Formats: sequence, structure tokens, C-alpha cells
Amino acid sequence: MKDCNSTPLVIAGFIITVLSFVLHLIGYVTSYWLAWFGEIVTHIGLWERCDHIKHIYNKCVSMSAIRDHSVTLTATQILESLALVAYVAAVVCATLHSFVVKQRSLFIVGATTNCVAGSLAVKTGDKKGAGTDANVYIILHGKGPQTSKYNLDTFFKNDFEQGSIDDYTVDSDVNIPEVQRIELWRDNYGLFSNWYLDWIEVTNVESGITSIFPAMKWIKADHHYIFNHIDTCLPQDDPFKQKRMLELQTIKKDYQLQVKIPGLPAQVKDLPDDESFSFDYKFNIGKKLTIFALEKLIIVTRDLQGKGMTQIITELAFGVTEEMVKPFLEGKTLEEAMKEKRLFIIDLALLEGCPAKTEDLVITCPFSLFYFNNANHLMPIAIQLFQQKGTDNPVFLPSDPEYTWMMAKMWYNLAEAHYHQALTHLNLTHFMMEGICVATKRNLSPSHPICRLLTPHFMYLIAINFLGLGTLINPGGLFDKTSSGGINGAFFLMRKSMEFWRLDTHGTLPENLKSRGVLDQSVLKDAYHMRDDALLLYDAIKTYVQNYVTHYYSVEGSLKADYEIQNWGAEIVKSRDDGGVGILGVPNDGKFETIDQLVVTLTAIIYTCSVAHAAANFQQYDEYAAPFRMAFTMHGVPPKDKSQVEIETILKTIPNRAELLELMSITKVLSEKATQSLGDFEKQLIVDPPAVKIVHEFRQSLRDIGKTIDERNKIRENPYDWLHPTAIPNAISI
Repeated sequence: MKDCNSTPLVIAGFIITVLSFVLHLIGYVTSYWLAWFGEIVTHIGLWERCDHIKHIYNKCVSMSAIRDHSVTLTATQILESLALVAYVAAVVCATLHSFVVKQRSLFIVGATTNCVAGSLAVKTGDKKGAGTDANVYIILHGKGPQTSKYNLDTFFKNDFEQGSIDDYTVDSDVNIPEVQRIELWRDNYGLFSNWYLDWIEVTNVESGITSIFPAMKWIKADHHYIFNHIDTCLPQDDPFKQKRMLELQTIKKDYQLQVKIPGLPAQVKDLPDDESFSFDYKFNIGKKLTIFALEKLIIVTRDLQGKGMTQIITELAFGVTEEMVKPFLEGKTLEEAMKEKRLFIIDLALLEGCPAKTEDLVITCPFSLFYFNNANHLMPIAIQLFQQKGTDNPVFLPSDPEYTWMMAKMWYNLAEAHYHQALTHLNLTHFMMEGICVATKRNLSPSHPICRLLTPHFMYLIAINFLGLGTLINPGGLFDKTSSGGINGAFFLMRKSMEFWRLDTHGTLPENLKSRGVLDQSVLKDAYHMRDDALLLYDAIKTYVQNYVTHYYSVEGSLKADYEIQNWGAEIVKSRDDGGVGILGVPNDGKFETIDQLVVTLTAIIYTCSVAHAAANFQQYDEYAAPFRMAFTMHGVPPKDKSQVEIETILKTIPNRAELLELMSITKVLSEKATQSLGDFEKQLIVDPPAVKIVHEFRQSLRDIGKTIDERNKIRENPYDWLHPTAIPNAISI
């Protein structure tokens, strides 16, 4: 029973029990102290010299005995009896009242032969403190009729525990074949009355119709919530416009944009309660980090491979000459290699001027030239470690002494590691998407179809970034400890990227590939696995978004009339200095006039939160755990000539044991997929039948893509599993 006032009785019993225990303790300590004192003074012969002390001591012992055997005993017996009475009274009160509540709160229980049975399932969230001791009430509404108030309470059961699903069977003399909306509220009863509700499912047993009511929110005390079945609608079509606007105003107070680090993307000012991790998910992150920190070190060496900045070239750059690279072109001239689209360059000029965390560390800003050979391998054939030509900045070649060439590749990889972590991973997925996530929460009602579309792809994004700022990329944090650049180097690169990154090019896969000359799949044929698999996924996401958006904006002019989506677009492109997100390259500058403009934007967001982040994140352990493969910290200085490098020099250059173990620990945790796969949404917010059909079609296309990738991997020299749909989470949750 929850609304019986039994809690004061329980509290009173507890206080009385504590008092009883304290009296017992006082008596015990006093007796023990007197006995100890008596032994000491006897040992030193004090009794014989001080009769008056012995007299006082005997009187104290006598009084203690009286207290122990009369006062203390009597008092504690009385208190224990009172406590027992209080506990029994509380149980009786709760039992009787619960029985009464059961009888009065059922709509109709066997009172008529026309009773209609229904079932309710209530899912309490898995967030910390999500469970409640409060009384919860519900009224079901149909197309006109409604039931009586029903108290959701199970006899002799603690309802609404964190992460639980509670089932209820109800009977009503009102036949509601399909529940259209529910009215829900709770009181403030109990020590723990806060409640986070995930969803409620109502089924009419006679008609077999089930109605789902997503909530995904904290339920405040004494506030009546109305949840509509299939309440997904555009703001101009909402019959409860005023309520919708008031709810959005409340949400805006919790989701405020702030540039926390000057020059970086806008983020949420304070972590809202609705964005916190589930208890199990947060616990698992900490547990894994502890476990992986104890793993043994394993060193693996592999050859260099090209990464995301690889672009085709038609003319030479930096200090490379044809004579230098001719031995590595398999008999082709430089012109022939370029014409056949076999030469590629990575230019990491962005790292020029990047500060290291200490004066004795160095970060390179290299060029690297690659050749796609007849064995379908993309191989490095020239590396220059700094941008400016000079005698102390030579072009290193595979024909150089073995460890000299290896050292050049390692110093190149150091630069690529900093680019990858600061930009490809952290800034261009985590931070960029957080600002868009906050703008979505601020401007789109939870009932807006685009909010429902995007929300599964924002799961835990704000929480993981909030955690990251406090543990990973804070002064003295893991980023500082494991990289040569530290957080200042990372922030330097992030600020530079804010000047050029565009949603419609860098955030849109086909345009990104096209700008680098590698969209055509005949280029790097059967070797660029990330591109080949990612394009399948991008097209599937775009088709999904296209069908979904077209369904809700089928009426001409509805997109322009949607003031919520227009406000969303405006805030996304608004300068960060003016309180916006400051995203460049949003089609039509955020003023959405056509469905295609909105589709391009939404596809880029969903793709970035799922596929792009998966490609950047889940290979980290494989890449960084091997110090010769992708060192994030290197000691000493890069080679300034081509003289022979000894293996001892290389071993002194790589991270030491402690540095490597720390890097292995964190990359192992970050490489673990911890949430559900793309399309298998943790939160089922899309309940409109036509939209649900579109989701099912999306899931089927992902299954088909999975089969295609499986077939590709059978014939690939090195199978590529990173972008299999089952390996890609819905959101940036780690």
C-alpha cells in the first residue's frame, strides 16, 4: 500500500530501535571500562594506597550494575516493544489499505457480466533513481468514453522499480476498443517519489488492439500528463498547440547551448536528467576500464595503410621527384600512374604549429605519397615529415635503411593519430553532433516526427560527452596522459577544423568522397572497403529518411509552415557567438523549402551518429594498442637525415610501458560496442503504423546489406567487419 500513512510508523519504529541499541551500547561500554580500570589499578597496587578511590570505584560498579540490570534493561525492553508495535501497525495498515485500494480502484471487478478486460504494461526507466514509491494513477480515454481512475498497485509487490516492467489486469464496464490517450499522474508519497517513465502499453483483450504510449521523461508529482496514442504530428496540426508550446518552453530551460571551450562546438550547458546514462550502462563503462587496465601488453607490427584523408592526385607536391619514386611504380612513369588513378596523397598540413604538451615532445605535420600496386595494396612510397622543404627535412623512401624507413612511418602515424582522435573521432562526430542534438531537443516537440526520427541516434551522446570532458579531455585526463599533443594540441586542431568543416560536403559521404576523387568505385577497386560498405549504408539511411519525411510532409506547403523545423534549422546555422550551433553547409542556410534539403541534412546527421562514428571509433584498440602501428606518444626527435637508425633508438622512441598500458586500456573500452545495432532502436518512439512500416523496410535493407558484406568478406584478402550493420550502434554512445 502506498497512500496509507504507514511510513511514519516505520520511521518511528526505526528510531526507537536505534535508541534501544544506544542504551545497550552505553551499558556495555560503561561496564567494560570499569572492569578494565579495576584491573589496572589492582595491578599497580593503587587500592592499598588510596582507600577513598577504591570506595568511589565500588560505588560506580554498583551503580553500573543497577543501571545495566534495571534501568537499561527496563528501558530497552520498553523501546523494543514499542518498535515492534510500530512495525506491526505499519504492516497491518499497509495490508488493509492496499486491500481497500484494490477493491475501490478497479474499474469494475465482477460487478457486471459486461466487463471488458484490459491489460497494462508499464516500463520504468533504467536511469539512476528512476524507480518510485509514489502512488500512480491512470485514466484511459477512448473516442469519447473514459474509464474511472485506476491506482496502479500490485498487492504485496514493490511496483515501479528501476528498469522493471509491471503488468496489470483491469476490468471496466466501459468498452474502449482502442485507447486513444491516457491521463497519468503520481503523488509525492514515500521517501523516493521521483519516477522516470519509459512507456505504457495498453491492450484491449476483447478487440486485441494494443496502444503504445512512449513517455521517456521524469514524471513530476501532482502533474497530470496526457499521452496520446500516435501523437506524432507537425506543430500546425497539433490539437493541443498551447500545451505543446508550454512543454517546449520547459524543455528549453534544461537544454541550454554553451560554448564550453573557446573556438569549439556548442554543447549543452548542464547535463539534463533525461540525458543521464542508465545505471547498468554507466556501471559497465567503469567496470570495463578497470578490467582492461589489467590486461597484458601485446605488441604487433603491421604495415602502414591509407586512411580517411587519402585523396587522388594529378600532380606532385612537396619534395618528391619522379626519380625518387620510379622504383616503386612497377615500371610505370609518374604520368602513367597518375593517369591510371594509382597515386594518392595525404597532406596533414593542418597540424603545422600544433603544440606538444611538453617542450621535449614533437608533433609532425607530414605529407605522404601512396601507390596502388598491382596486388591491390595501397602502399606508402614517400614521406616528408614537415611541410617546408629543407636539407634537414628529407623525403623518406622504402629504399632507405629498414629502421630509418620504419621510423619515418612511425612519425607520420603520430601525426595521423592526432588528426584521427582530435578531428575524425572527437570533434567531427561527438562534439558537432551534440550541438545538433541540443538544438533538436530545444526546438522540436517530443511529438514532432523529426524529433522521433533523430532521438534514437542521440542516445547517450550528451552523457558520454559530459563524462568525456570530465575524465578524458580534461587537464591531466587520459587524453593528456596518452598523447604527445595533450588536450591543448587537440583543441588547437579542433579550432582549425571549425573553419572549414561543412555538413553538405565533409558530413555527406558521397560529396566527401567526390571531393577527394575516390567516389568512383573503379578507383582503389576492391581495396577501399570502408567506402564500398559505407555507401551501401548511406544509401539505405537516405532512402529511410526520404520515405519517412515524405510521409509527414505530404501536404504541399507543410514544410514551410512547420515553424518548429524552421526554428531548428535557424538555430543550427546561427553563429555560436550569437547562441547557436554554428554548423556550416546546411542546405539553404537552414531555411528548409524542399524535402530534399531536409533529407540531405537528416541523412548526414544519422549517418554521422551511426556509421561515421563506428568507422572512426571501433578500430581504436586494433590501431593504437600496437606501438609500432599507431603511437599516440613518441619520445625523442624525428630523423633529420637518412642515416641508419638502430632498433634501440626505435625502442626508446615508442611509448613506455605505463603510457602504452594506459592507452590500451582506454582504447579497449572505447572499442567495445555496448548498445543495440543500427535500426534496432532502444527507444521505440515511432509508433505511427505507416512510419513503423518504413522502419521495418529500413531494417530489411540493413539485413540485405549485412548479407552483401558477408559475401564480400568471403573473397576479401582482409575481411572488413567494422561496418557490418550488426556492428554499428544507433548512436554515439561510447
